[in-house]
Amino acid sequence: MHVAHLTLHDFRSYADLDVALGPGATAFIGRNGQGKTNLVEAIDYLSRLGSHRVSSDAPLVRAGTDQAIVRAAVVKDGRTATLEVELNPGRSNRARINRSPLPKARELLGIVRTVVFSPEDLTLVKGDPSDRRRFLDDLLVLRTPRLAGVRSDYDRVLKQRNSLLKTAGLARGSARDGAISTLGVWDAHLARTGAELLEARLALVDQLRPYLGKAYETVARGATRDDAEMDYVASLDLAGATDRAALTDRLLAEVEARRSDELDRGISLVGPHRDELRLTLGSADARLPVRGYASHGESWSFALALRLASYDLLRADGDDPILILDDVFAELDTERRHQLADLVSGAEQVLVTAAVAADVPEALAGVRYLVGGGEVVRDD
Repeated sequence: MHVAHLTLHDFRSYADLDVALGPGATAFIGRNGQGKTNLVEAIDYLSRLGSHRVSSDAPLVRAGTDQAIVRAAVVKDGRTATLEVELNPGRSNRARINRSPLPKARELLGIVRTVVFSPEDLTLVKGDPSDRRRFLDDLLVLRTPRLAGVRSDYDRVLKQRNSLLKTAGLARGSARDGAISTLGVWDAHLARTGAELLEARLALVDQLRPYLGKAYETVARGATRDDAEMDYVASLDLAGATDRAALTDRLLAEVEARRSDELDRGISLVGPHRDELRLTLGSADARLPVRGYASHGESWSFALALRLASYDLLRADGDDPILILDDVFAELDTERRHQLADLVSGAEQVLVTAAVAADVPEALAGVRYLVGGGEVVRDD
């Protein structure tokens, strides 16, 4: 799979832009603030309908305008399709395939698959649990697009349930009784959607784990594949449950057990939104959490290993994702630069951004574009 052409209209710093691309390595070279990351961000947006840099669409629309368009010609198995997303902050986004509108924008998910390496990846190991949950869920949706709907349904149920918990916590008498009675309906919704999401996450961690060990061994000096480990830590005792029906029962039981605490605090204390992906380093008898204990170099290696593991898992599914290396080489020493470049150079398409051309390893020497002054010019 590769992107053959990218068109932007009022996306970030670009009023109008057309760039021809091809398989192999392509590097966008330019000083910081010139818009090179905006290019790869647009391609990644087509993959997951979100940005790896910001949490909302508003910053993606050029200042002074109210709409942005990202369009790309994507080649897969010798066939070309034109994908388009119309970003409308505050309103529903729209999507098209070959100019034909889709009922929902999220039906575009799964057509383009990207794996992004960026400086923000350090949040995967140093950030809050929500960053690691997002990592898992984004990968889930890439592999199984329908889970985007499950994820959205769970967030909606959680919002409604939290609102009801606050209302019930403040109410008195019959009003409180009525609110608590209504909670039972939302308990069932939370358990059902939460169990489906939880089941998928547990399976993903099991499938990703061997790829993580292999990747960490490759990018960290002197490491073995047993050094890096990940474990899914749920907000409740799963008691060995892994299938959806059993997980639904466990969630319902725990919600009922925590009812008093939830009413006191006005929030849902049980469910996938409270879970953690625990990342550890070391031998089996002396494992330490990466967050808080790992050095800067170890943290970078672990973050890179997580992305490489994602890439390898997607390839094992029978697809070759588009790799995006967004300003990562400046963060790595020479040895890690060459290791990473050698690992990904065989991908069908690799898109690189760098402030200085010398930061791009020889293994990724390919087509280069110079980015500056609002222009993207091929450097022949």
